[in-house]
Order: sequence, then C-alpha cells, then structure tokens
Amino acid sequence: MSRLDSMLRRLTAQRDGLNWAAARIGDAPGDILDMGLGNGRTYDHLREILPDRKIWVMDRVLQCHPDSTPPSEDFLQGEAEPMLRKLADTGRKVAMAHYDFGRGIKNEDVAEAARLCPSISRVMQPGGLLISGQPLVGFEQIKGPETVAPDRYLFYLA
Repeated sequence: MSRLDSMLRRLTAQRDGLNWAAARIGDAPGDILDMGLGNGRTYDHLREILPDRKIWVMDRVLQCHPDSTPPSEDFLQGEAEPMLRKLADTGRKVAMAHYDFGRGIKNEDVAEAARLCPSISRVMQPGGLLISGQPLVGFEQIKGPETVAPDRYLFYLA
C-alpha cells in the first residue's frame, strides 16, 4: 500500500471512529480531549460534531492552522504527562478522548502511549471512550465501527 493510500485509510478511519464515538457517548457527562493538536484538523472536526462540549487540546507547541486554533483556556501546551496532571487537577472528567501523539516511529510511539496510559486514565470518566491510532494499555479494547479495520484504529472503554 502506498503511503498516500495508507494516509487516506487512516484519516477515513479516524473520522469514522470519531463520529461513531461522538454518537455513542450521547449525553454522558464529561469533556472531550484531543491529545496531539498538530494541524488542527481533528480538533476542527470535534468542534463540528460536538459543538456543545468543552474540548481540551494538548500538544507540545501551538502550530495549527489559524482556523483550527483552540481558545487559550482550553489549550494545554507542554509535555503530555504534566498537562494530563494539570487537567486531572481541575477535577474535570473526559467522556471521549482521541490519542494522536507520535512522531511516526512505531516502537517509540507505542512505548510513549503505554507510558502515558496511567495519566490518561486519571482524566477519563468511567465508561468513557478512547480512540487511538496506537495501542493503549489498562483500558478495555472494544470493537469500533464496521467501516474501520481493527488494525487501523483502536477503540477502548475507560
């Protein structure tokens, strides 16, 4: 598979997974968390499909498209562990989280995800949903939407 085809498959899976999760959480209490702002495409999509939810966004740096810049009070800038601790200290809980940290080096990205899972767990609402391109540990893996291949995007219950 070409890198272009792989990227299209990943983005389609991501969109389908986010839409599926947003519908599944319904009116469940909790905020939304986007881990890894990047260009801001996912954050922009989350704003569209969950307009009445508070959406926390975290990344090391703010370098997204101007149209996808979160409000400063919702952007947690810095390394993930301190930012997750800061979010946990607010007492707010997350009903749905999207994990998209990584540099594209699979073994390093998998190790980072595993290391961050205890910190992610502290901010999740019990029964909350996690959508991730990396395997996560300490959460119950569930089947996502039919349109997403099981190895392309992963879905978890907190």
